[in-house]
Amino acid sequence: MHADRFFQTTRGKIVSELRRRGSASATDLAQSFGLSPNAVRQQLVVLERDGLVAETPVRRGPTKPTYEFSLTTEADKLFPQAYDKMLTAVLREVRSQFGTAGVEQVFGGLSRRAVDRARLAVTASEPEERVAQLTEMLRKSGVVAEYSLIDGGFALHEHNCPYSSAAKEHPEVCQVIHHVIDEALGGEHTQTESLAHGGKECRFELHPAER
Repeated sequence: MHADRFFQTTRGKIVSELRRRGSASATDLAQSFGLSPNAVRQQLVVLERDGLVAETPVRRGPTKPTYEFSLTTEADKLFPQAYDKMLTAVLREVRSQFGTAGVEQVFGGLSRRAVDRARLAVTASEPEERVAQLTEMLRKSGVVAEYSLIDGGFALHEHNCPYSSAAKEHPEVCQVIHHVIDEALGGEHTQTESLAHGGKECRFELHPAER
């Protein structure tokens, strides 16, 4: 689809609004555009069919979950991707001048700062509460994330990654999330799927430690 023409349509405006807000329910979007929730849902059905949005349940209080919509990695392609290309170019230069050790040192520093943020955001004692806090932390950073229960633990699903192209050439990019999971949850975790390697999501199986 032609990006400029697409963003002039109602669906394109919904995509732009989700880009700005991170996630929103059909009711939230209806209020933004002065449309009925049903009219917005019809547009969201098409966007979900086209792989541009993903629906996730989010608790906003003691009531049953509200379903919110967020953009997928496919939708990210509609927007300028210069940041990913720039990161790849910078990492190439670092690797050229300082080798793999230089790239690892850069991401070691980024990991330490991300871990510091995780210590402040993930404070619960119960494993599932910590997983929920980690998921919320990722959402606030722009990742379309959710978690689900699996046998003996949890699965963390990341539906988008702004650095997936860079991670294809520089796998050190992915060490940040692994360090954050280790610090926030403890125990053991395994990555079973990766957007950078052709997967539909980044998926982690989590077995947090008891505290």
